Amino acid sequence: MALFILKRVLFSTFITVAISGLVRASDPDILFDYIVPPHVTGVDGNFFTYTNFRVLFNRTMDPTAIQASMTEFPAVNGQSVSLSVLRLSPGGVSPPHMRPHATGLFLVLEGEFEVGFVDTTNKLYTQTLQTGDMFIFPKGLVHYQYNADMKKTAMAVAAFGSASTALVSVPSTLFKPDVDDVVLAKSFRTDVATIQKLRAALRGKV
Repeated sequence: MALFILKRVLFSTFITVAISGLVRASDPDILFDYIVPPHVTGVDGNFFTYTNFRVLFNRTMDPTAIQASMTEFPAVNGQSVSLSVLRLSPGGVSPPHMRPHATGLFLVLEGEFEVGFVDTTNKLYTQTLQTGDMFIFPKGLVHYQYNADMKKTAMAVAAFGSASTALVSVPSTLFKPDVDDVVLAKSFRTDVATIQKLRAALRGKV
């Protein structure tokens, strides 16, 4: 019960920080109080309410990932803020990726995360985060999260300075599309057979 209450308090606090601290971000200013999608004919309190995060406080449910971006929660469009929750099973990893539209503020709710990002000088910054720790992922830089604990689940919430939570996954971007095998082999200084093996593994064909 104590852990449940702590997580709820931390989550509530984090929402406040996210709204007050990340609204100055990359999204352009809008000329209206809010943006109503074309298909919405009437706006009331329901339009500004998002309830999908309730599962975080329901012990019978075990979410893997939830997000509230302009796709799932249209009311945030134009407001330069969004949220997502990441849950990693023991040994789980969120592969290297980047978010081109937003800085990410990452708060650990449960367990531990090994995190890191690479800046434009190719310097790697890493940290081991414990429950209650916060880490910032600068906009547009490649980063990752890893749950090194082989017994416990880790969960965190991330606030973004954009209504978009769109990400570019490094492995998927390079190996799932039909980028020429020779180009990749030369880029990684390996052979075509290795590239084909990596591509097949990412496509689930091995």
